[in-house]
Amino acid sequence: MMVVDDSVVVRKIVTDVLSEDPMIQVVGTAPNGRLAVSKLEQLKPDLVTMDIEMPDMNGIEAVRAIRATRSRVPIIMFSTLTERGASATLDALSAGANDYVTKPANVGSVAQSMESVRQQLIPKIKALTGRPMTSGPAASPVAASPVAVRPPAARTRAPKEPAVLVIGSSTGGPEALTKVLPLLPASLPVPVLLVQHMPPVFTRQFAQRLDRLCPLTVVEAGDGTPLAPGTVHIAPGDFHLTVGTSGASKRTALNQAPPENFCRPAVDVLFRSAVAAYDGAVLGVVLTGMGSDGRIGAGQIRDAGGTVIAQDQATSVVWGMPGAVAQAGFADEVVPLGRVAEAIIRLLPTPRPAAGFPAARAGATAGIGRNR
Repeated sequence: MMVVDDSVVVRKIVTDVLSEDPMIQVVGTAPNGRLAVSKLEQLKPDLVTMDIEMPDMNGIEAVRAIRATRSRVPIIMFSTLTERGASATLDALSAGANDYVTKPANVGSVAQSMESVRQQLIPKIKALTGRPMTSGPAASPVAASPVAVRPPAARTRAPKEPAVLVIGSSTGGPEALTKVLPLLPASLPVPVLLVQHMPPVFTRQFAQRLDRLCPLTVVEAGDGTPLAPGTVHIAPGDFHLTVGTSGASKRTALNQAPPENFCRPAVDVLFRSAVAAYDGAVLGVVLTGMGSDGRIGAGQIRDAGGTVIAQDQATSVVWGMPGAVAQAGFADEVVPLGRVAEAIIRLLPTPRPAAGFPAARAGATAGIGRNR
């Protein structure tokens, strides 16, 4: 792999950490994007780590240049946990980067910086390159060759009509969601709750970006917001998102209970909560992502009479989360990314006028964003 960063210190920390792993070899480094692009053909790395702020050619420009050569080499961005860093990282993901890690901040020693890089970066490298993991958050059914999908388990009763849509995603999820959510109409007859594995700051900016693209209203979830059709609630970074009930009304609820599957927010937490709140009348969707978060929750959705869609291996950046669901027999349908929105619309009730639909959006059609 190749390490690209304008800081000599960061290049050394990353190179030293990665060199400790016998399955990873650093074949070269570069201090800016232009040199990285020029070295790509010569070094042929399996993966590139890319800083964002660099002289001459920054990381976003470098990603665009690499993708312009039709190279599909995985790219992991190094980002700061700030508003500016979050915005730049989302730009890089839109340009074709596959994932990101946050740079160590406010740590007391080089050793702590190295440990932060080790915990964040190595699992993502192995997930994106298909190298096996023995433990940790990326230990999942990642494979370069096609994997047989287990047929869905037989149902003991007819599936229930969904009253809520819940979605989980991780690595590759931001780009996948920009291809799914804009195709859902403003007249969607159910509320949507979504967990995308992201840190604080990032989720707010991501929600704002999706809101500009979608006929649906997209917001970072708050605590105690009534759930209504036509609105997508994205779990904020470092908070689990659940469904709270008060009589017949349903509301968002946030908590900082321990991480599940190494994650907070966790997909399993959301799915489990939706099953309880809606008595199993749930449509669950699991998109690209490393690990297996969502597998247990998907099984609970099906056991309670709900329905589950999983993204297929060919269109997933990492077929960890959806692969875990499909291989457990918990997916009613395994479909390419381009058909996920179609499957969602087909499986939901026919939209009908109801209180709670924003009047200004009643005429919005699928696939058409809004100017704001």
